[in-house]
Amino acid sequence: MLTDSQLQQIMPNLAAAKRALYLPHLNAALRAHGIDTALRTAAFIAQLAHESGEFRWMEEIWGPTDAQRRYEPPSDLARRLGNTEVGDGKRFKGRGPIQITGRFNYRTYGDLLGIDLAAEPAKAATPEVAFATAGLYWQRNGLNELADARQFVTITKRINGGTNGLADRQMHYARALAVLVAPVPRSLPLPRGHEAIVAASKPGVATKATKKLAVKKPVAKRAAPAKTAAGKTATKKVATGHKA
Repeated sequence: MLTDSQLQQIMPNLAAAKRALYLPHLNAALRAHGIDTALRTAAFIAQLAHESGEFRWMEEIWGPTDAQRRYEPPSDLARRLGNTEVGDGKRFKGRGPIQITGRFNYRTYGDLLGIDLAAEPAKAATPEVAFATAGLYWQRNGLNELADARQFVTITKRINGGTNGLADRQMHYARALAVLVAPVPRSLPLPRGHEAIVAASKPGVATKATKKLAVKKPVAKRAAPAKTAAGKTATKKVATGHKA
């Protein structure tokens, strides 16, 4: 579970109002899709931060640019994306923090969520759907396991198809790790206990700590010798085992 403070440290450019809006849906996606360790969360957040400009854009800005024109049929990219009709490029442009793109992906993830995203593609940019599709994509593509092994570049290739924006992704990853992965604390000895243990391992060596820990046994008092009526001390005969 991410806190508002942690998200602010990882994404300092994200406005407080948007943090409040997105955080519940982000945490729901983490829980639902096994993104349940610091390493998995750090990798997931870093990739989403780059793809969405720190959650500032949940929808691809349409030009169209030369690259975006390739989304339109007929083209090899349009065919791979499942875009078959004129206008599919813009209709099924990247949406959500992981930017799902193309008719095929909208249909696939819509079916998994029980939503007809092919008929209503704009829903892919709403917070509840946007983070759900991102979590599904992450889990279905084996990215949790890659995150466990810190294979961040491989994760980037699976999401991007290459390493575009790798430096920015790695910057967010380093920031997320610093916030989410606690450093291993140094083992410091307990002053008194450690001293006592060391002393105990060296027979004959006493320290202030061991002296304080030592328990003094009470010394039994000797019984006063009995006196006779004349005031003299009576002397008992000790049996020697021989007869007189």
